[in-house]
Amino acid sequence: MLLCVTASHKTASFDLLERLSRHPETVAPTLIEAGAQGAVVLATCNRFEAYVEIDDTETMGSEALLEAVAQATGIPCADLDGAYKVISDRRVPEHLFAVASGLESVVSGEGEIAGQVRRALTTARKSGTTSPELERLFQRASQAQRKVKNVTALHRAGRSLVRLALELADSRIADWSAERVLLVGTGSYAAVTLATLRERGAVDISVHSPSGRAAMFAEKHGIRAISADEYADVAQRSTLLITCTNATEPVLGPEQLRRATGETSGCPVGLVPTHAGAPFNQLVVDLGMPRNVDPAVAQLEGVALLDLETIRLHAPLEELHATDAARSVVREAAEKFHLVGSRQSVTPAVVALRTHIFGLLEAEIERARRRGDDDGRVEQAMRHLAGVLLHTPTSRAHELAAEGRADEFVAALETLYGLKTDAGEAEESATA
Repeated sequence: MLLCVTASHKTASFDLLERLSRHPETVAPTLIEAGAQGAVVLATCNRFEAYVEIDDTETMGSEALLEAVAQATGIPCADLDGAYKVISDRRVPEHLFAVASGLESVVSGEGEIAGQVRRALTTARKSGTTSPELERLFQRASQAQRKVKNVTALHRAGRSLVRLALELADSRIADWSAERVLLVGTGSYAAVTLATLRERGAVDISVHSPSGRAAMFAEKHGIRAISADEYADVAQRSTLLITCTNATEPVLGPEQLRRATGETSGCPVGLVPTHAGAPFNQLVVDLGMPRNVDPAVAQLEGVALLDLETIRLHAPLEELHATDAARSVVREAAEKFHLVGSRQSVTPAVVALRTHIFGLLEAEIERARRRGDDDGRVEQAMRHLAGVLLHTPTSRAHELAAEGRADEFVAALETLYGLKTDAGEAEESATA
């Protein structure tokens, strides 16, 4: 059985999401220790989700799942009240497929989430917390996402967080080519941000990496690397600062941006005071989760802070036709996931019945041969009869499985033939 505890921008504050996402690597092992068969954790800038496979709700119910998450993140259960949902069983695949396709993102259709879903599975594999059913779930999620991208216009209707943030910055920037930009971070978001800045005409771009990877990133992309010693000085002289790192603590605060009151002498090109004696105009865009920028920065005179909370408030309305088409694809993919899973769940029982029948058949064929079935006609007739007799039970088994009634077929086999399906065989079949 599958369960998912989810907290997202729709249910929780960004402060809480930041706390949940601070150390996601500790959550899956804690869930395994608490009794889950498998666990995969998806932690992004606007959601935190733990997907688990359990034997049954007696082994790990919703409360136990939440307690394990609280233990791993160090957040009291009381602080999570009202900020999460628990999704169970048949609703889990449709939810994950929608998430992977960007349907549940701040900006509908944003593309970054697909890679984050794939990386969540890779992380679970490395830590040894995944399971056969979770493997199948996340692999099918990636397939559903690709189909949504290929057959709907959702990816064109939606815009990435980076693009939306820079669109919101447009109202404060008259000439992108005159901006002095400092990019803090060197990951995938940084690469997307750099490309988007260049599309808008920005040319004076530097990069700083708190983890020391600025030089490599700068050489690859043809921009200037900023060392730790230069960081504060360049930050103070930049008109646009964009942070997008995985750091668990703020990488930009008042200590980097603070300057003497009325400091305007030697103002570099692009840093124009709003009036004589006023501090420089600066826009800080924080794309990090956890938060990369100390909120106190917004209190500095002449500094405006644009964070994920603000970006969410300005997210455009969903384009209904593209969204409806995408949700249809997701529902279809979820139904297929259930159908395949149901057929796999009944396969060991069907195999047991066929093995039993064909065992009896071979014994009778051997008897017929000893009695003189030289031309093989009796054997041929018996094999045909066995196939005819097995056709209806096999078809009915798959029908019952699709209706969620596979246990009725298994019970019937045990009642009529004394056949028992081994649980380990069922699990092995499910991974085939």
